[in-house]
Amino acid sequence: MARDKLITLFMCGDVMTGRGIDQILPQPCPPTIHEPYMKDARGYVSLAEESNGLIPKPVKYPYIWGDALEVLAAMAPDLRLINLETSVTRSDKYWQGKGINYRMSPENFPAITAARVDFCSLANNHVLDWGYAGLTDTLRVLDKAGVKHSGAGEDLAQAQIPAVFTVEGKGRVLVFACGCPSSGIPADWGATASRAGAHFLPDLSRATVGRLAGLIGKVKRPGDLVVLSIHWGANWGYSIMPEERRFAHQLVDEAGVDVIHGHSSHHVKGMEVYRGKPIIYGCGDFINDYEGIHGEERFRGDLSLMYFVSMDPESGRLMRCTMKPMQMRQFSLHRASTRDEMWLRELLNREGQKLGMGVVQENGTLVLRWQGEIG
Repeated sequence: MARDKLITLFMCGDVMTGRGIDQILPQPCPPTIHEPYMKDARGYVSLAEESNGLIPKPVKYPYIWGDALEVLAAMAPDLRLINLETSVTRSDKYWQGKGINYRMSPENFPAITAARVDFCSLANNHVLDWGYAGLTDTLRVLDKAGVKHSGAGEDLAQAQIPAVFTVEGKGRVLVFACGCPSSGIPADWGATASRAGAHFLPDLSRATVGRLAGLIGKVKRPGDLVVLSIHWGANWGYSIMPEERRFAHQLVDEAGVDVIHGHSSHHVKGMEVYRGKPIIYGCGDFINDYEGIHGEERFRGDLSLMYFVSMDPESGRLMRCTMKPMQMRQFSLHRASTRDEMWLRELLNREGQKLGMGVVQENGTLVLRWQGEIG
């Protein structure tokens, strides 16, 4: 199929623009945070500067995206999907006892729209960090900015509603979002008929697959592409649990999901193509303030990938997947070095061998190869 008939999605992992990132932007929240080891969000800026040099604060809103903006312009995806892992609020009513509370100033939200983001998943373990007032503020800011979202709402019905996009001349894309306890989402953050919160999946059972199939079946039309953006799994480690893989396959077989956009891991994990459907188990963090924090360096959490997934809307099958390696440095995204690109290639091939896929390098791009590949 001609590429101009394909629907290309840009996807990345966690965009964590709260805390230290918020502090370098023009209109930050007060820096006070409530962590056992850090009481001032500016401390994370200092850690980053100690590692890689001074950050020219305040930075302009596009700064945090760095070289990613040029990549996005060149690739020209039809839709840009992220997991927004922060509350967007100035509320001071933080969720007590959680330990880590992310927020970014609503006035700094142009840092998100600078990348022309189309969709934010909100089903994650930071969306309620600043309470129900913070969630309400977040929803209001996104709606005012015209950025579609799913995965959290003022009640369960709103949290479950997908974002619906019409790609002119190509078809519709439905994006649902949900999160699991394995990612650290507290069970009492789950939205109910009478309580705001996240679209929380209590387990990965067949009954849960059935509930998602019911939600999808109510809105999916022939020719629609369905993306499920799911926050799941531990922060560190490459293992993909058997129940996660089984659940992903059941979502394809029984719920009509075409693309699984998985996130939560702080580093890139493996991916597979199952019956022509891409499953990204963990995109890795994309933007965060972890620079200078020590302890898990072997996972190279500073490295990330920009995923460009091209789907045939007629068959719902993956036609091409390319990945652009990036590195977070001085709180800005930079193209990864050749050495780091090779490191990511080796990682994806090592982990992908278990899942029937691999990658090849082509001029600063990693190209997915999988069993049963078309073309």
